[in-house]
Amino acid sequence: MTSGSTGALAVTLCRDPRQFAALEEPWNRLVRGCPTATPFQSHAWLHSWWLSYGKEGRLRIVLVRRGGELVGAAALMLVHRPLPLLVPLGGHITDYFDVLVAADRPDEILTALTRGLHRAARGAVVDLREVRPGAAAEAVYEQWGGVRSKLTDSTCMELPTLPFDELVRRMPSSGGQRVRAKLRKTDAAGIEEHEVTEHEVPRAVRTLLRLHEKQWRGRGVTPEHLRPRFAEHLTRATRRMVRAGEGRLTEFRLDGEVVAANVTLLSAGLSGGYLYGADPDLRARKVDVASLLLRHETGRALADGRPVVSFLRGNEPYKNHWRPETVVNQRFLLATTALAPLLRLHESQVTGRERARDALREALPAARDWRARLNYLRVR
Repeated sequence: MTSGSTGALAVTLCRDPRQFAALEEPWNRLVRGCPTATPFQSHAWLHSWWLSYGKEGRLRIVLVRRGGELVGAAALMLVHRPLPLLVPLGGHITDYFDVLVAADRPDEILTALTRGLHRAARGAVVDLREVRPGAAAEAVYEQWGGVRSKLTDSTCMELPTLPFDELVRRMPSSGGQRVRAKLRKTDAAGIEEHEVTEHEVPRAVRTLLRLHEKQWRGRGVTPEHLRPRFAEHLTRATRRMVRAGEGRLTEFRLDGEVVAANVTLLSAGLSGGYLYGADPDLRARKVDVASLLLRHETGRALADGRPVVSFLRGNEPYKNHWRPETVVNQRFLLATTALAPLLRLHESQVTGRERARDALREALPAARDWRARLNYLRVR
């Protein structure tokens, strides 16, 4: 570790994966004391991701302590794409990024954390993706003492936690009637719910991923979801998060067989449905999986007192049926004044890629389907 100090606060830069692993307990205390934290800032998620995806010598975690207690953190790593960048741990399989700041005297901690990040960024541009509106990272952006730029990132969908009947009443009357009719057929099928225990997680994740692949076969499965490193990470992270009350894996069984499964990640502020798999044969039995899962998740979120049920990233049509709130994540680019040309170059590359993707989607509507099929074949 390298270190500096800001008043009564000590700021260090952790590069050692073993020291990161040893931070589990103080990190979890900090997460519980940070009102803006999402499930993707948990030690279980980030450390598991590092074990599956991290590269030796690239870890860069800015830590702030007061009297030995961890009160602030920014979990980053160094990459070259080909420019040197500091990017969040969690990569593209993580839906939200934020820095962690304890609720006690947060302004002091944010100032110290920003200065520590500034020192860590002497040779690289900081690229903070998927920052949820209201996140503590917004204050880092505002306090930044160099050059900076703000871009939009992924679209997320969220619902307020309400009784399921109230969510149905928010829909157009014809849509609400269809949902009620589908759920009556679903209930008549006799599907049973089972909450997976910590020790059942490895078997349950294998089942979920098998159903997920079957569900999306030929329709554009995300290639990463079929890779062994993703299965390894999801199994390890889910097991730890189930143990800590930060996650839940639910199976839905019909005649004793698992026909659907869903991983939900939890924080004080939200309940997020991360990944699910469902047997496509359920359609023949008139089982509406989306409504089944949402009814289950809203019921649990209501019982637990979590204010938001999040669909996480993506604006798929089935989500819009429920009239969710659209929340657009932010992307913050930060650099020291000396690296201003590097930040502007990176910004132009990012915006250029986005424009090219948008143009391709508009000009070639079928391109996405062909790409999905090629991705599936390549992974298989």
